[in-house]
Amino acid sequence: MTLAYLMNTYPMTSSTFVREEIRAHEAAGLTPVDRYAIRPWDADLVEPRDIDERDWTEYLLAAGLPTLLGGALAEMLTNPRGFACAVADTARLSRAAGGRLVYHAAYLLEAVRFKRRAVAAGHSHVHVHFSTNSAAVAMLAQRMGGPAYSFTVHGPDELVDPGANALALKARHASAVIAITEYCRGVILDNCGDWVAPKLHIVGCGIDPEALELRGAPVTAPRLVCVGRLCAAKQQVVLPELARRLCGDFPALKIVLIGDGEDREEIERRIAELGVEAHVELAGWGSKEAVRAAVSGARAMLLPSLAEGLPVVIMEALALGCPVISTRIAGIPELLDSGCGWIVAPGEADALEAAARDCLEATPERLAAMGQEGRDRVVERHDQARNAARLREVLGVEAAH
Repeated sequence: MTLAYLMNTYPMTSSTFVREEIRAHEAAGLTPVDRYAIRPWDADLVEPRDIDERDWTEYLLAAGLPTLLGGALAEMLTNPRGFACAVADTARLSRAAGGRLVYHAAYLLEAVRFKRRAVAAGHSHVHVHFSTNSAAVAMLAQRMGGPAYSFTVHGPDELVDPGANALALKARHASAVIAITEYCRGVILDNCGDWVAPKLHIVGCGIDPEALELRGAPVTAPRLVCVGRLCAAKQQVVLPELARRLCGDFPALKIVLIGDGEDREEIERRIAELGVEAHVELAGWGSKEAVRAAVSGARAMLLPSLAEGLPVVIMEALALGCPVISTRIAGIPELLDSGCGWIVAPGEADALEAAARDCLEATPERLAAMGQEGRDRVVERHDQARNAARLREVLGVEAAH
C-alpha cells in the first residue's frame, strides 16, 4: 500500500504534529509519503522544517480554476457513474451544512484534482488530519474511484456541530476513523452510532521525546510561558489580569506569550490598561529551538484554554520536565493532573490564580518530581515513532523496516 497525506492548509506553525507524523513514517522506511494540501498557509513560516515541507507539498488550488474545471469536465465524461456519486455526496455535505453550496462545489473540484493526481501517482490510501473540508475532499475523491481514505479527529472545532460537519457521512465511507483521545472517541460514537465502532481507533498525537532533553534543575525564577495562537479559544486575553493579581507578591513575575493571532491587539490593550507591561511579554512566533528554550526556562507552561483537543505543546512541555497549568476540558485530563501540574475549571479566574500561586511557591523538589512524572507519561503514551507505527497498523500500511 502506498500512503499519501492530504491537509487543508499545510504546513502551519500550529500543526507540527502532522509534519512529525509523516517524517516518522518515512524514518520507518515508508518512503516517499507524498504531501497534498488544498492551499498554503498565508502567514510566514519560521521553522526550517516547515519551509522544507512547503516545498514538498502539492497544492490543489495552485492548478488554477481553468485546470480544475477542465478536470471536472473530463471526469464527468470518462467516469460518469463515479462523478454522479460524488455530486450526490456534495449535495449531502451542503445540506448538512445548511447551504454554502459554492464552498462544497469547490470541494468537488478539488476532489477531482486530487483523485486524478493520486491515481496517477499510484496512491492506494490517503490519510487526513481533521474531519473538515480536507476529509470531504478525500471522501469525494474516493467516491470517484480515488484512493481509500482515513481521517484523524482532533476537536474542538470539528466536534462543535458534528451534524453540520457531516461527520457520520465522512466516517461511513472511510476505511478508518482515528480519535486522538478517549473523549474524542466518545463524541464520535455519540454522533455516529455503534456502527462506527469497528473502524474507530484511538491513536494519539506524538512527539519525539528523545529530541527533548529533560531539563536539569527546576527553574526558581517566577517565569511562566504560554505557547499557542493568540485567539479566543486559548484565552490568553486573561493573562494580563492574572499578572496584575500576582505581581504584587511576585515583583519579578514574567508571563511570556509565544505565538500570534487575532487576539494580539486586545491582549496589548489589556496589558496597557492594567499597567503590567513589565510582567507580560508578547514574543511572537519562534523557531522550534527558541520555543523549547523558553519552555525549559519557565517554572511552568500556562494554557488557560476554553477549547482544545489535547495540545501537543502540553506533551512537549512535559517531555522537557516543565509542569503545566491548564484547564479541565476535552482530552487534557487524560494526560494532565496534579501529578505533573495543575488543572482547573475553564474560565475560572480565581482557580487559575490559585494554581499559578501554588506553582510560583512550589519547592524545587516538588517541581522536579512533577517534571519527571510528566516526562514519564509522555514517553509512555505519546512517543511519535510508536504512535506512527500504531497508525500504520490500523491502516494496514507496512514500512520497509
